[in-house]
Amino acid sequence: MTKDEIYEHLAQVYLGKKQNAKDKRRRKNKFHPDAELLLKVLIAVVVLSSVFYGFTAFLSKKNGYARSSVLFALSNSPIRIKYDLREPFPQVSSFSIPIPKINASKYSRLTFSIRGLDEGTPGMMKVVLKNKKNEVSFYFIKGVGEKWQKFSIPLSEFSKITDWYNLTDVSFVFEAWNAEDKRGAVLIDDVCFAS
Repeated sequence: MTKDEIYEHLAQVYLGKKQNAKDKRRRKNKFHPDAELLLKVLIAVVVLSSVFYGFTAFLSKKNGYARSSVLFALSNSPIRIKYDLREPFPQVSSFSIPIPKINASKYSRLTFSIRGLDEGTPGMMKVVLKNKKNEVSFYFIKGVGEKWQKFSIPLSEFSKITDWYNLTDVSFVFEAWNAEDKRGAVLIDDVCFAS
């Protein structure tokens, strides 16, 4: 062996050992690929659960805005109702909106907006709730004129209703004996149960 070959062989042995030591250090400091994936999944779960918890805590505040404005809408656009209580027409005219199967006991009031039209205004009308047990309860509203008014009737005013799980319909009733104009029309909008 020549000097050059000996030097080259010693250099390879020396550098090879150094290279092996560097590889061992790299392997020691580097996570196993499965451990890295597990760590990333854990971080993602912690972040998502904290976001979910924060969102649900916001929605479940007892006196929060989101909870106080819970609605169950029965109509989303104005309903035009015509009535004619003059002779020989019937002395009572009504319009009903069916109520889908809901638990109305979790709401506290029935709200709607109403206005009379140029054709005539009733002044007073009756709001009637019915259920499957044939329980009927009503409430009179006054002052129905040509300007929009919002009415919010507490459900406690419908005292003859005992079963709030099986409501069938809400009716708006015009009666000849209490109507200012015996013939006319009204617009009713935003009929909903609210809490």
